[in-house]
Amino acid sequence: MTRAQSETFQVKITGDYACFTRPEMKVERVSYDVMTPSAARGVLEAVLWKPAIQWRIHRIDVLSPIRWTSVRRNEVSSIASTSTAKSAMKKGSGNLGIYIEDARQQRAGLFLKDVAYVVHASFSMTEKAGEGDTLVKFEQMFRRRIEKGQCFHRPYLGCREFPAEFSFASDEEVPIEETRSLGWMLLDIHFGKKENHPMFFPAEMVGGTIMVPDIHAEEVRS
Repeated sequence: MTRAQSETFQVKITGDYACFTRPEMKVERVSYDVMTPSAARGVLEAVLWKPAIQWRIHRIDVLSPIRWTSVRRNEVSSIASTSTAKSAMKKGSGNLGIYIEDARQQRAGLFLKDVAYVVHASFSMTEKAGEGDTLVKFEQMFRRRIEKGQCFHRPYLGCREFPAEFSFASDEEVPIEETRSLGWMLLDIHFGKKENHPMFFPAEMVGGTIMVPDIHAEEVRS
């Protein structure tokens, strides 16, 4: 019998700092209380991503007490312009730089510290899978990469300056004994042909565990 999904992997993800930015905070960076499903997917895709597979987050266990730290840092207020880059490519020259002295802004951020999670996730095959692509093939590939600490790019915890460590979770990992409502949390972003839109779900942490609904579940809003 052909399986629709891979086995469910349990991956431990840790880091000194994290910022899973709340989209309603326009100026200052303020993190959600815990890792979002989209951030968890990003870590797994950093370890193994192929057009043939699609990750699905089922559950997130919070292992460490939720702790906060406030940091003030310098950022730039602008980003490199795509249109300017395209124009420079056509002309063969152009001013593509951002001058920090002109665009520097000091912003405060409310971040998480000393975070640890166990992410329960599986993947399914997509329509881009080739004849030789199977669930077993990618299961073995993912297992090898986790065990060897390999990744396509360094996974991070919300922001690229907060690197993540990853390994398979052991049976000794126990979630914190805490229950609370986390409010509406970002589930993922739907990337459409014409436009992209975020999807949210009412997150509840029960005994340190957040159950993640399917993107087509009734409680998911976009």
